[in-house]
Parts: sequence; structure tokens; C-alpha cells
Amino acid sequence: MRFLCALMLLVGFAAHAVEPSERLANPALEVRARTISGELRCLVCQNESIDESGADLAHDIRLFVRERLTAGDTDTQTIQAVVNRYGAFVLLKPPVEPATYVLWYGPPILVVAGLVGTFLWLRRRQAASADTVPLSAEETSRLDGLMRENDG
Repeated sequence: MRFLCALMLLVGFAAHAVEPSERLANPALEVRARTISGELRCLVCQNESIDESGADLAHDIRLFVRERLTAGDTDTQTIQAVVNRYGAFVLLKPPVEPATYVLWYGPPILVVAGLVGTFLWLRRRQAASADTVPLSAEETSRLDGLMRENDG
């Protein structure tokens, strides 16, 4: 029950990020604006889209998107205008290009490296345990004698 209440609160906050004064009169343009806003990162919050964020900068970007759409720009042109103004970091899903290879390929490479490292460590551990030789009878009796000396 608590989980549902918390979820409803979160959904409620996200729904109220776009202010009524920002909404366009044309429903088709508003849908396009909301779709584009969902693809753009809030530069203040960084983990939210501008559609979800209540930050002033997110508000400014939402207005800019609506201005571009009203001026007749396509969705691609609108997104490019925002990128030109704020940089590629504003995209929640950055393009795959040399500058973003670390973002796209870094995590899988680290996971594979971790798995390979774990595999090699386990193999060395097994090899080390297989190389151990049990104590001879003479070594066992000598060890028992040393242990009795320490106890006494």
C-alpha cells in the first residue's frame, strides 16, 4: 500500500512539471513538444527529462522547444537547435560517435573485464589448491609436538 502511495506521488510530480501556461493550444504540437521534452535532459537535475523537471532551466528549454515547433521546425530540427544551444549533454540518449564511445561501450567492457578477471582468479585459486601436498607422518608429529609446547 505504501509503495502505491509513493508511486502515485511520483507520478503526480512528473505530471505537474509542465505548467499550464507552457502548453500549446494545438494538441498535435503539444504532443510533439512533450515527446521531444522526454528525450532532453534537465541540465540542473541531470537524471530527469525536462518534461519531468521543475527547474527553471528545464522550463526555459521547454519554452524554447515549443517556440521552435510553433515556428515550423521539425522534431529533428528542434532537437538540433536545443543541442546547438546547450550542447550534446542535453540529450538523454547521446548519439554513438567517437566522443561518446566511453558512455556506450565502457560499461559492457568493464563487465566483461570483471568476468574475465574473476574467471582467471578462480582458475589460479583451484590450481593453487591442487598443488598443495598433505603433510607427511614425520611433519605431522613434529607439528603436534610444536603445538603441545605452545599450549604448555
